Amino acid sequence: MQPTISIVVPLYNEESVFPTLVGRLNALTTSPGVTLEFVLVDDGSRDATSSLMRDLAEKDSRYTCIFLSRNYGHQAAVSAGMANVSASEAVMIIDGDLQDPPELVNDFFSKIREGYDVVYGIRKKRKENLFKRFAYWFFYRLLRTLSEVNIPLDSGDFCMMTRKVNDVITSMPEQSRFLRGMRTWVGFRQYGFEYEREKRASGDPKYTLKALFNLAYDGIYNFSYVPMRVITRLGFFSIVVSLGYLAYVLIKRFMGYEIPSGFTALIFAIVLFSGVQLICLGIIGEYVGRIYRQVKNRPMFLIRNKISGGKEQNG
Repeated sequence: MQPTISIVVPLYNEESVFPTLVGRLNALTTSPGVTLEFVLVDDGSRDATSSLMRDLAEKDSRYTCIFLSRNYGHQAAVSAGMANVSASEAVMIIDGDLQDPPELVNDFFSKIREGYDVVYGIRKKRKENLFKRFAYWFFYRLLRTLSEVNIPLDSGDFCMMTRKVNDVITSMPEQSRFLRGMRTWVGFRQYGFEYEREKRASGDPKYTLKALFNLAYDGIYNFSYVPMRVITRLGFFSIVVSLGYLAYVLIKRFMGYEIPSGFTALIFAIVLFSGVQLICLGIIGEYVGRIYRQVKNRPMFLIRNKISGGKEQNG
């Protein structure tokens, strides 16, 4: 029997939280006639996560376990899961640390049955440290200001979407993936569901500060041309300042005033505009780097092997 809902869970070094995760997934209840499939993706874990997944998938046919050839990152792992679902109606994405409660599957699915194509979670409260809360708050509002699509505030990858939307996003060939932005870009009928985001059930956060910055860069550079336009405006501003200073010097000279001389002002101008040029080159480099990565057309991820229906398949 084809499952009605597939729940995709990316995992990276989640040995400590795995038993709790499986217990909560097994405890899920759904409406009559609804069956669940759980798609777990091991993103190159270095602890016992892959072994625990293998044992589970061999015993319980509801679990499809995908093992990537190395650590490709959270967004690639989610994409791998989305590409390997069997659901007929809906696909749900949650994080393996259980900050996103899988128990909302029924609430999300009821909205899908009402006619919505995407139901995404809105974090009305986060149980994290002050710095991280502020960083997320600032990022989402900055992205909202810069982005050409109206990405909902305080919404992460936690969502449920119809199989149609899942397949559309999966077919998009972007290498630098920012799934919550792609989810907004595709459109369709969408609904924001408010919930309280819990602390991690166990273990340490796998999103390092560097990884969070990289995700922020992908969100901004993949969905905004504003940084490029800032360069143009900065160039015009520099020209205006330079011409204004030139006019000032010429007027002073023709009026017989002494023209300021010395290296201090010159060195300041050189250092200032050199810094501006390097920033501009860095911004251009971010876009060029993404183009370079895209045109190589390498696979987004490689699957080492897969266990589905209790049977192992090679990637």
